[in-house]
Amino acid sequence: MRLEDEIKQQRFTDAYRKLVPNLMYTGSWLHTLNSRMLKPYGLSPQQYNILRILRGQHPNPATVQLIKERMLDQMSNVSRLVEKLRVKGLVERRTCPSDRRAVDVLITEAGLELLEKIGEEEAQWFERFHTLTPEEAHRLNELLDKLRG
Repeated sequence: MRLEDEIKQQRFTDAYRKLVPNLMYTGSWLHTLNSRMLKPYGLSPQQYNILRILRGQHPNPATVQLIKERMLDQMSNVSRLVEKLRVKGLVERRTCPSDRRAVDVLITEAGLELLEKIGEEEAQWFERFHTLTPEEAHRLNELLDKLRG
């Protein structure tokens, strides 16, 4: 649906003045969809992002700093999110043997199993984006990268 219809605005001054609210609206829409998919699993999108980062590091640990650098939401309080995941049994925190001030974070077997379970549903979730052709998706990725560049 057109942004104008979604936010009940007749027109924009120009394409650039439509671009920013369109990106913000679309980002919010994606965040809502992602949150709904993860809610049955008791995860926030940020917690899910951390689990995916840790799975990518597995079996090696990750520092809180490494997680923070790789987060999609750079404003997240990583230490707080990791603690919530630890309480759920999805990650472990260990003192780094080479630097006692640092903390290593590892995904647990339960965390890996949860990601596998979510992955089964995730394929269905991604079907929503098949309104774009593979070429359109590729081009949109290029344009978004260019915009941030």
